Amino acid sequence: MTGIQRDRLRFNVGGKTFETTSTTLANAGRSSFFGALFDENWNLQPMNSNSELFIDRNPDCFAVLLDLLRTGELYIPPNVPEKLLCREAQFYGVLDHVRAAKWGQFDGNRLRLSRSITGPAPGDGTAIRAGPDGGCCVAHGSMVHVYDWMMEEHPPINLDYQRVNDAGWIDSESIVISACERLGTGDGGMGSFSSSTGELRYKFQVSHDNHIKSYTAGALSSSSDYKIFSSCKGRSNEYGVGVWDQITGKQIDFFYEMPGWSLGDADKLQWLNGYNCLLVATLFPRKDNCYISLLDFREKNMVWSWSDMGAPITFDEKRVRDAIAMEGSSSICVVNEYEDLGFMDLRSAAASVRWSSRSRLMNGKMLDEPCYPKLALHDGQLFSSMSDCISVFSGPDWVLTSRLRRGYGGSICDFSIGGDRLFALHSEENVFDIWETPPTSVL
Repeated sequence: MTGIQRDRLRFNVGGKTFETTSTTLANAGRSSFFGALFDENWNLQPMNSNSELFIDRNPDCFAVLLDLLRTGELYIPPNVPEKLLCREAQFYGVLDHVRAAKWGQFDGNRLRLSRSITGPAPGDGTAIRAGPDGGCCVAHGSMVHVYDWMMEEHPPINLDYQRVNDAGWIDSESIVISACERLGTGDGGMGSFSSSTGELRYKFQVSHDNHIKSYTAGALSSSSDYKIFSSCKGRSNEYGVGVWDQITGKQIDFFYEMPGWSLGDADKLQWLNGYNCLLVATLFPRKDNCYISLLDFREKNMVWSWSDMGAPITFDEKRVRDAIAMEGSSSICVVNEYEDLGFMDLRSAAASVRWSSRSRLMNGKMLDEPCYPKLALHDGQLFSSMSDCISVFSGPDWVLTSRLRRGYGGSICDFSIGGDRLFALHSEENVFDIWETPPTSVL
């Protein structure tokens, strides 16, 4: 940064004196508590050189954070509780610095198991979703359990016996939840909730012919222009994919399901910024056949589609269990229960699956009670869960480069990547794992 002066500053924090330089404080960034001490050219604001700036905060935590700004390394002494340190870091606006020092930039090939969290209820979980700040939420039956980045649990979100189908983060303070309709009550659909208190902020309603309809909401997705998408099933015409404004909760659009296709039962939605389209995938065993399509809401048109309806299913290939669009290569990746990866070209109107056997890890042998594989794409790496491990594929040919596995918890039923962490939810025990990339050593 040009213009930074090497002036010394003195702070009195909770009765203890600290002395540092403007260069060290500038490392905290413009939006931090210390950023206000500088002008727009990063010159220190005029101060009396003999004066101290008094801050009525914890001095032990200030010492840790000041050392972090000096060295880029985080050392927490035994007398400083980590939760207290994070509270102080948030006050000074340097919480991101603490996180960056605790774990490095996400890299699937360098992930290490950080810890495992046992949930409060037994049985299978529905979904796990990584939050933008390193926390997560876990859907389990009619409950959604929310954790901050320190894995402190917030008050759970209870939907009163309505089964949760999916969940997603609007931002670090808000979670959207989709749930089954409960007949005779008009409940169900979607709602936006506070991640910290569990309070319902508003419901996302479906209107048909100017009438509010009851519906079951399924798979969720969102776009960068603050839209939320959900697959919907109603009692009459409300089959398809709805669109809402995530800020106001108002319905914007609805793509109705056409005869012979499946949208309302979709297992997965994914917004594609480059195509300005929505990937909709309805997969076996929710339906007897698989349906994958790209929807253009501007023209109300299905611009690309594929289905295995009528196609012979060989013993080796079986059924498509998950799908994910890969915009960089204009393709869609699919996976079967043997973790064979398949690829379809989005530029071809008559696409077929090109299966790749090099990813086969099961050698044709299925587990007694397997979980269906899931796919994720993050920073140019492809992730696929199978049984009790997650495989990482890298490079233009998607070569298997690493595998993530731990010794207990059973098969992985879902996983999610976000906030520089990977979260894996196990099925046999209500437990989820947290995988992090170790920070790069500072010489």
